[in-house]
Amino acid sequence: MTASATDRVVTAGVDDLRIARYAALAIMLGVVEAGFPSPLPGVKPGIANIVTLLVLWRHGWRDAAWVSLLRIFGGALVLGGFLSPGFALSLCGGIVSLAALAAAQYLQRRWFGPVSLSLIAAFAHIAGQLGLARLWLIPDNGLIRLAPVFFGAALVFGLANGLICARLLKEHPTP
Repeated sequence: MTASATDRVVTAGVDDLRIARYAALAIMLGVVEAGFPSPLPGVKPGIANIVTLLVLWRHGWRDAAWVSLLRIFGGALVLGGFLSPGFALSLCGGIVSLAALAAAQYLQRRWFGPVSLSLIAAFAHIAGQLGLARLWLIPDNGLIRLAPVFFGAALVFGLANGLICARLLKEHPTP
C-alpha cells in the first residue's frame, strides 16, 4: 500500500507523551477521589490538582492547561458524567482556575510557591463554579449563603494540595 498526498502520519513527541502520562495520573486520582464520601455535593479535595500544580511548576502553564483539561474530559468520560451539569461545573471551574494560574505564573517564585498557586487555583475554581451555578443551575441570590462553606473548603483543600505539591517537589526535584 502506498501513501497518498493526503495521508498523514502523526507521531507523538516527548512533550506529548509526558503530558499524556501526567493526564493519565490525574484522571486516575480523579476516579479514586470520586469514591470518597462527600459531606456536601461539590465539595471534594481535588487531589488530581496536585498533578496540575506539579506540571505547572516543572513544565509551565501550557502543559498544565493540557493536563487539567484532559483530566476534566477524561475523568468525565471514565465516570460517565460527560456533558452533565457536574461536568459543566468542573470545566468552568477548571477554565477559571487556569486563567488565574496564567496570571499567577508571572509572580515571583520566591514569594509565590506551590502553596500560593494552589490557593489561587482553588479559590478561582470555586468562584467559577459558583458563578456558573448562579447563572445557570440556581438563578437565585440565596446561593451566596453557601459561598463561605465552599470558599472554606477551597482554603483547606487548596492549602493541603499545595503542601503536598511542595513536599513532592522537595523530595523529587526537577530531573
